[in-house]
Amino acid sequence: MLSKLSTRPTVRRCAITSAGLAMIGAGLPATASDGSAPDLSRFYRQKVVWAKCEGVEMPEDLQCGKVTVPLDYTKPRGATLDLALARYRATGPSRGSVLLNFGGPGSAGVTELAAGGEDFMDLTNGYDVVSFDPRGVGRSSPVSCGDTGTGSALVTDEDTDVTDDPRAVLEKVRAAAAACAKHSGRVLPHIGTVNASRDLDVMRQALGDKKLNYLGFSYGTRLGAVYAAQFPGKAGRLALDGVDTLTEPLSEQGVAGAAGQQRALEDFVDWCVKDIACPLGTDARSAREDVVRLVASLDEDPVPTDFGEQFTGQDLVGAFSEALYSEELWPSLERALASLVEDGDARALLGFSGGGSGFRAPGARVGAGTDGVLVDQDDVPVDNLPAALMAINCADDPDRPDADRITRSLGRLRAEYEQASAVFGRYRLTEYLMCYGRPKGTDYIREKVRDVRTPKMLLVGTRGDPATPYRWTVETAQRLGDSAVVLDNKGEGHTGYASSKCVHRKVVAFLLYGSLPPDGSSCGPESVRD
Repeated sequence: MLSKLSTRPTVRRCAITSAGLAMIGAGLPATASDGSAPDLSRFYRQKVVWAKCEGVEMPEDLQCGKVTVPLDYTKPRGATLDLALARYRATGPSRGSVLLNFGGPGSAGVTELAAGGEDFMDLTNGYDVVSFDPRGVGRSSPVSCGDTGTGSALVTDEDTDVTDDPRAVLEKVRAAAAACAKHSGRVLPHIGTVNASRDLDVMRQALGDKKLNYLGFSYGTRLGAVYAAQFPGKAGRLALDGVDTLTEPLSEQGVAGAAGQQRALEDFVDWCVKDIACPLGTDARSAREDVVRLVASLDEDPVPTDFGEQFTGQDLVGAFSEALYSEELWPSLERALASLVEDGDARALLGFSGGGSGFRAPGARVGAGTDGVLVDQDDVPVDNLPAALMAINCADDPDRPDADRITRSLGRLRAEYEQASAVFGRYRLTEYLMCYGRPKGTDYIREKVRDVRTPKMLLVGTRGDPATPYRWTVETAQRLGDSAVVLDNKGEGHTGYASSKCVHRKVVAFLLYGSLPPDGSSCGPESVRD
């Protein structure tokens, strides 16, 4: 899912393998072409060496380390990759580690844990709390698309209507894919969730754990589900919050995302119009219409910014996309909208949209980390998050419609997207085009991740989630089988752990003590707005 991963407002938010490489038995890869099993023992024998994290924004008690994994699991004697790790040590007797993935895909776990570690301190009552930068992400051989961008902006640009000349747009997307391959080095063909899950098992062993205890958010739930299918005998306590789909193609995911964001936008508008400071007036219906008109007006006549770029309607949509992930951000979004509407000042909105709008700080690097060793944090490409998001999602998706099929489908799809949301429909249509020109992804997730034979795992779905609709939680639970236990969070925002005290308690109780709520039980809504 093209989604962000957390509700904390202080951190920027924002999964090419083959099904034949599936793991079997106790966690060994499928046999190599000569019929023998690849020897991974040197990777499974390593131990993590921890040291104080470097960097001015790193907490004093956060430790950093690394593990080394094969670039290609079928060729373990070949090139390798280093993966960055960080941990908070257990405050008392430790039963091992709990690994966190913050989602994206494309979130750098080390910086996320450094910025938001307070949300996980209660887990240190029994665990070392560990997160990591997956392959292609953050300091771990980060992928990049260079100055040309990822290609997603091509279908949301205010001057581009993909239905007018779709083949011309597709050629631009293909060129952008080629630029991503050029700037991403050797890791790009080996990126994706199937390999990330293998990496997860190497981390488990390097940390000294017999079983993987894991908490994954958003895309991280996909990673957790794939691990459960690949390594059922190594699965410990797995908690999945903001459950991703395992079956829907990217085109359908985009429609679901547009509908979820539209619902969240309407909830924000309903809240805003009750406040005398709301720049959208006092009538919710008129306010929703005003938002549509504002987007169209900015696409027609953008406002200048301090970066020398123009702030367009699609940039505003991007800002909405970021801000609607959490109710905590609604007051800030209201003030930012007031600055734009009343003063023509988009600076506050850039704080939301900067992660994906195409704005780039002068001098920022756009390519690094092609030799397998960890890069310095300052050298992580500025476009790594969107570049990794696209690369991982495309690696996980086996659909590659040709230009003729896309051209035939665009009119119908655009109508479906815009019916789902007049605001977000056009913006999300990119999800149908984003993988054009890239190698076909794996069908392992759709075909093999089902009926897992693991201990009970906890799946949390939030009713008002704008990114991962609640029905995905139900569908994924049915697909995973009897091991899945569903917790229904009747709240708002993306994921529940950081916004619902009830969800937080139940997830912590499960991870620390194995205490599971009854399947289908719920947490009531909790408002965290000012």
